[in-house]
Amino acid sequence: MNDASYTERDLAVIWHPYTQMQTALPPVAMVSGKDALLYDDTGQAYIDAVSSWWVSIHGHGNAYIAEKIAAQAGILEHCIFAGFTHPPAVILAERLLGVLPDNQRKIFYSDNGSTAVEVALKMSIQYWHNQGIRKNKFIAFKHAYHGDTFGAMSVSGRSIFTRVFDDYLFDVVFLDLPTPENITVLCEQIAGLSAEACAFIFEPLVLGSGGMLMYTPEMLGMLMQVCRQHDILTIADEVMTGFGRTGKNFALEYCSGKPDIICLSKGLSGGTLAFGVTTCTQDIYDVFLSDDKLKTLFHGHSFTANPVACAAALASLDLFTASGCQDNIRRITEAHQRFSERLKGHRKIKNLRQQGTIIAFEIVTPEADAYTNSMRDRLYKFFLDRKIILRPLGNTLYIMPPYTITDAQLETVYSAIMELIAQS
Repeated sequence: MNDASYTERDLAVIWHPYTQMQTALPPVAMVSGKDALLYDDTGQAYIDAVSSWWVSIHGHGNAYIAEKIAAQAGILEHCIFAGFTHPPAVILAERLLGVLPDNQRKIFYSDNGSTAVEVALKMSIQYWHNQGIRKNKFIAFKHAYHGDTFGAMSVSGRSIFTRVFDDYLFDVVFLDLPTPENITVLCEQIAGLSAEACAFIFEPLVLGSGGMLMYTPEMLGMLMQVCRQHDILTIADEVMTGFGRTGKNFALEYCSGKPDIICLSKGLSGGTLAFGVTTCTQDIYDVFLSDDKLKTLFHGHSFTANPVACAAALASLDLFTASGCQDNIRRITEAHQRFSERLKGHRKIKNLRQQGTIIAFEIVTPEADAYTNSMRDRLYKFFLDRKIILRPLGNTLYIMPPYTITDAQLETVYSAIMELIAQS
């Protein structure tokens, strides 16, 4: 029997993501979870105020999702999806298209947010190629984050996440976030790219890993409109913003325009299983229909449309569309609004902003605002010591809780933040 702790055993064999293993705190060993709480191997409870990397929208240990996963695993655990199909994939596609913008007609399954983006990028390039048109330049925002595979990195803003690999990434035209002051210039810039740009990819309303940067639906609508006028496809990366995060089902619902392609993951399966979806219009799909096999979209994954993941997503959709979940989204949004009033004008914070269940601000430090800001580690430990899981982006602090978080748990998080800024 191994008498070492799980943390000790972990450090002997595991390399963690986004972690400098030499200087990071030892990982906390979590052994169970329920709703907004995670429990470590000593029985201590932690409030998961970031939904475990934004995926656990229904919290942890959801009995309904677990029941559906178990039932499906006993019927059909997996099936090759080239040349075959199965009920969970068909039913999920039908239901997703029922809640997405009505111009979306086809579902392409993959297994995470990065792969959902890769599919979108390949669809966009080949959409034009299949028509004999050479358009292969992408437009994106400067501080965007779309994933860690090479295509997804290419359309992400150049940063510490990509620096080592910059020489291997394809060229992209990066735009500033739109404001009333620069929107005309941005629209003119896009129009000037009409001959070479195949698509504009964006995180609607909130740039997540870039620092929870926010911009308005009116500005996004104007950029989408000019893309449509100049035959540039639009790709909405709703991997983080989808399924209620911004206060509506999808961030796109705030906008007047409809994208050509949408990417989904994270909350798609309620945080239980890795899963990704790329949706597209009928027009895009039709361009790939041909007697010429070279016009096929040659993309797939071993676990494409995994039946158990589909069952998890169907269960998550059941919960998400129920009145209780929608009430919780409104409750959290309103709680954040009230907390914003407590924070306004405080000299230790700046750039206070909110979109639905996401609230964010910067802690004022002498250092430049950046992911590498040294305050990040101090903030992380401060909250961890209080049994609260917050994962600052540099000196940017944000809350993005599971929808099952209670008012009392939210107040615990808010109070800890007030304690932090009182001590700063």
